[in-house]
Amino acid sequence: MYKRQNLSIRRGETLGLVGESGSGKTTLGRTLLRLIEPTDGRIAVLGQDISELPQKKLRPMRAHMQMIFQDPTSSLSPRMKVSSLLLEPFRIHGQTVDEGKVDELLAMVGLSSEQADKYPNQLSGGQARRVGIARALTLHPEILVADEPTAGLDVSVAAGILNLLKDLREKLDLTYIIITHNLNVLGFIADRVAVMYLGRIVELAGTEELFSQPKHPYTEALLSSVPKPDPLYKSQRIVMQGEVADPSNPPSGCYFHPRCRYAKGICSEKAPEFREVKPDHWASCHFAEELKLEGIAQ
Repeated sequence: MYKRQNLSIRRGETLGLVGESGSGKTTLGRTLLRLIEPTDGRIAVLGQDISELPQKKLRPMRAHMQMIFQDPTSSLSPRMKVSSLLLEPFRIHGQTVDEGKVDELLAMVGLSSEQADKYPNQLSGGQARRVGIARALTLHPEILVADEPTAGLDVSVAAGILNLLKDLREKLDLTYIIITHNLNVLGFIADRVAVMYLGRIVELAGTEELFSQPKHPYTEALLSSVPKPDPLYKSQRIVMQGEVADPSNPPSGCYFHPRCRYAKGICSEKAPEFREVKPDHWASCHFAEELKLEGIAQ
C-alpha cells in the first residue's frame, strides 16, 4: 500500500509535470485548482487550505490561481469577441470593467489591438493560445497551471509561446505548473520536474539533475525517447512492455514493476517509499540508490 505523497510548489518557480497519457497529470493540475474535487488529501494555496472551501468562499481565491487550457479554441466561447473574453473575468468577480485593459493585455502577450474585435475562430492556433494566456492573466494571479501549452503548434510558434511564458514569469513574478508529455519543453522552461506514473509521482528533482541522473526506471525510459540533435547518433530508446495499468485496479507492489526491466521479487510485493535519495531529489523505487540509470545532457 502506497503512503500519501506531499508536493510543495515554491513561489516563483516553474514545476513541470510529465508522464504518459493517462498518468494523471491533467487530473492533478485541475484538482489543485479545485476544477476537480479532491477525494482525499489537502490543498493549500498561498497558505490557505482550499480543500473544502464552499464555492462562495472559493471564488475570491480563483483570482489568485488560473489555468491555461490545452485546447484554447474550445475554452474560448465562439460567440464572444476577444475583447469580451478578456473583460469577462472582471464581471464574474464583480470588479470594475476597464475596457482599456484589453489593449494592455493583448500587448502583454504579443498581440496587436486589432485582435480585440475578432472571434476565436478567426485566430490562428498561436494567437488563440496567446489570448488564453492573456485571459488567465486578467486578474493578476500568482499561480498559473498550463496544460500542454505548446500542443498542436509549429516548432517556431511553440518556441514563441515558451519564451513568452518565461518573460511573463520574470515580469509578473508568476509561479507555473507546466503539464506536458514533452521533455524538451521542460528542459527549456522548468526549474524542477515531477514524473508521474499511474496517478503517483515517481520522481521529483531539479530539471538538470533529473535529466542527467535519473533515479527511477520510468524516468530513464522517458528520457531515452528524447530525440538527439545529432544525425550520427544511434538511438538507444528503451521500449517499455505493455500498457499503463488501469488506475482502478493497479498492480500489487510497485505500480511500474510489470513494465520495469530492473524489477525483482520485492517489487511485486511491496510498494516503494517516495523518499529523498539525494538532496532535493526524490524517487519511488526500491533500488534508486543502486541502479546506474542513463540520462541525457542538458
